[in-house]
Amino acid sequence: MNNQLVAQTTWQLIWSDEFSGNTLNTNNWSYEFGNGGWGNNEWQYYTNWQQNIEVSNGNLKITARHEGVGATEYTSARIITKGLFDFEYGKVEARMKLPLGQGLWPAFWMLGANIDEVSWPECGEIDIMEHVNNEDLTHGAVHWYNNGHSFVGNSTGVDPTQYHVYGVIWEQNLIRWFVDGVQFYQFTVQASNNSDDAFRHPMFLLLNMAIGGNWPGYPDATTPFPSSMLVDYVRVYQPVILSTNDNDIRPRIAAYPNPTSSLVTLESNFNVEECNVLDMTGRVLQTTVACGQHFQVDLRTFAAGVYLFECLANGQRVVQSIVVE
Repeated sequence: MNNQLVAQTTWQLIWSDEFSGNTLNTNNWSYEFGNGGWGNNEWQYYTNWQQNIEVSNGNLKITARHEGVGATEYTSARIITKGLFDFEYGKVEARMKLPLGQGLWPAFWMLGANIDEVSWPECGEIDIMEHVNNEDLTHGAVHWYNNGHSFVGNSTGVDPTQYHVYGVIWEQNLIRWFVDGVQFYQFTVQASNNSDDAFRHPMFLLLNMAIGGNWPGYPDATTPFPSSMLVDYVRVYQPVILSTNDNDIRPRIAAYPNPTSSLVTLESNFNVEECNVLDMTGRVLQTTVACGQHFQVDLRTFAAGVYLFECLANGQRVVQSIVVE
């Protein structure tokens, strides 16, 4: 077989929440509740009330309010994918817009799925995005156990009141932090400081906005309430290696750009005989035949959402997800 495709690695979307409905998808997320400081002497009480968390206008909206629950003066929300989705290694991104205010602490982060067995910080923590107070900065960090709590991180300048894409690429030996695709920090995972124990196992995702705490300090008369963080989407990718090995009989496909709003290019290590575009219910929306190894599909008329390419190649069917913006 004459394979034309040069061996390469590309990113395949494996999980996402586009927040396109009007309720939180509880197949993806669960709520956490209560106060107690959450290990940082925070002041909020986490709820699932609509005034604290809602999905509308294509965004997840988490709102901090100066409204008490019992002895707690403030409310907010925190959601997690624990028990619903976790993964090991990949690219994680969220497009977010954040509030400013003394004592406000929005965050997008990850914890080890083994937290109930080994506790924190032994489980490992990757902070993809943290913002505190009125800073024109975003922070990225890792926390783990090395004869006690260890942590290290860095920050980069950003206007948090505008939408930005915050992300990490997490590999077996390296974690890298990005804003809008530009790297600003990296951390090497290694046995010499026990970080291999913390960052070489599955992790789950968290989104929350804390109020107060040891790091940001506490709200004052200047803090605006209510204050909201907006999340346009959360997406998780894993690498796909397209092989030119003639002995490799497994078909693979790569689709790019992903996300897209127009033409999508697909490449395969085999000739694709048929490519169907499916919605998430499995309904066929569009079919292309006799595609070859390198072809394009026009998605300009598709509404925003997540779709599937189902390709027939070498007598096998392979599926690749695609996000239309």
